[in-house]
Amino acid sequence: MTKKLSGKVALVTGGSRGIGAASARALADEGADVAISYVASPEKAEAVVTELKAKGVEARAFRA
Repeated sequence: MTKKLSGKVALVTGGSRGIGAASARALADEGADVAISYVASPEKAEAVVTELKAKGVEARAFRA
């Protein structure tokens, strides 16, 4: 099955929790590689990155 966003890269601000994390997951589900930014919780950001990578996409977290 071809995913709509395969080969694309998405940047999600506030991607370590809440709506940002949900958006990052949805983008990864469609095949996008995802970069997320976070402010205060590197542990939560890395947990989201691990979850995204398990979906078969590239993922990174950056402190804002």
